[in-house]
Amino acid sequence: MKRKFFSNLILLLTINVLVKPFWLFGIDRTVQVVTGDAYGLYYSLLAFSQTLNILLDLGITNYNNRNIARHNQLLPKHLGNIMGIKFMLALLYAVVCIVLGLLFGYNSVQFHLLYFLIINQFLLQLIQYLRSNLTALHLFTVDSLVSVLDRVFMIAFCGILLFTNVTDQPFRIEWFVYVQTFSYVLAALVIFLIVLKKAGKIKIVFNPKFSIVFLKKTFPYAILILLMAFYNRFDSVLIELLLPYEESLHQIYLYAHGFRLLDAVSMFGVLFAGMLLPIFSRMIKMKQSLGEMVSFSFSLIIFLSLSIAVSSFFYQVEIMDWMGYEFVAESAPLFATLMFCFIPISTTYIFGTLLTANGSLKELNIMASVGMILNISLNLIMIPRYFAQGAAWVSLLTQGITAVAQVFIAVKVFRFKLRWNLVGKVLAFSVLLVLLGYLSTFIGNALVGYLLLLVVAALLAFFIGLIDLKMLFSLLMKRE
Repeated sequence: MKRKFFSNLILLLTINVLVKPFWLFGIDRTVQVVTGDAYGLYYSLLAFSQTLNILLDLGITNYNNRNIARHNQLLPKHLGNIMGIKFMLALLYAVVCIVLGLLFGYNSVQFHLLYFLIINQFLLQLIQYLRSNLTALHLFTVDSLVSVLDRVFMIAFCGILLFTNVTDQPFRIEWFVYVQTFSYVLAALVIFLIVLKKAGKIKIVFNPKFSIVFLKKTFPYAILILLMAFYNRFDSVLIELLLPYEESLHQIYLYAHGFRLLDAVSMFGVLFAGMLLPIFSRMIKMKQSLGEMVSFSFSLIIFLSLSIAVSSFFYQVEIMDWMGYEFVAESAPLFATLMFCFIPISTTYIFGTLLTANGSLKELNIMASVGMILNISLNLIMIPRYFAQGAAWVSLLTQGITAVAQVFIAVKVFRFKLRWNLVGKVLAFSVLLVLLGYLSTFIGNALVGYLLLLVVAALLAFFIGLIDLKMLFSLLMKRE
């Protein structure tokens, strides 16, 4: 299992590293710069639509990944019925979003964007569900290839609008949303055809009896995702609601600088979780030992998250400047704080995924409820006083507490013996990395210092044994 996980992880990371930087630095950054505060408006509405998108899934994707991984033969029966449920949930989601938009007093410009964001969220959730079938069948290579389809399409279409003379009008935030819609449609169609080939002939129907039984099983997953969405995404909505309109747009604009980069690096965690959920599910079903797999995956992602967080702290101003953002002095501390959130988020992607695979939803939901209450309560205090920076501090605190809670829950549920050797390596790596980060700032060229820090961090991880280089090579070279 370690070989399958690592070899496919390398492929998935390679594909995403080749594509995602073009999207992040070439397209998304440029859109932020050319649209200014309009991007803040878009980002606030995006956060609003993402907070509610649980209504589009109700835990279906995670449950389906776990269920099909254990019972491959259910794919043909479930695919058509679940697709029917998805379309009905899309109607419910649209109605709720529009009603809440009316209650929040959204104007015509906000509603115009919201309509397309509603469609986009549906398409994204549909893509995630379809891909869950690929990973459940352990078709990791295929999933790796389709994982960037939407971004490839968006890079192409947005690139034409941003960097050519196809139109003589300045780029508008609405165009950005339209391109997303078109790209998601194309990606969803391609992935659906691939899944359909594996499932065979199906009939997309809404079966009330099947839906009720199925959604009862997915309900605990839905509650968990909803609670986590609130303490992960609702801060942008609260910034808009708690601050004066013009100030809120500016603060969200600043917050988006850091959060979009956090989202980008968090995709590494998403990639880990996407593969680990079906692997953990199958291992649990087969009653295989989980300790080695958990330690192996955690070592990889904690090295990555610590390296990114520490390097972002020491080079926060330079990174914001390299991105071409305005208001660097304001956005840099926000960015640095948010990037430290990547450490607990990464931890969650390992231990939260493990608990999800085990079906330990009661424990996870209690943890997430505490996290949500804590996050919203603290944001109500911190945002009016410290604006977006207050939201960033609250996010770091909340993510840290929930991550530690998940580790303790996993240790209790699976009766893991605490690996003090691994804990010692993580602590040693953290201390030495901070020292190296500080020393790297004395190098005259910031870019050289930043890149050198990342290279030395990797060498340090190998030197102290946080990552076993010999084992990695053996996993890559070993044949099934």
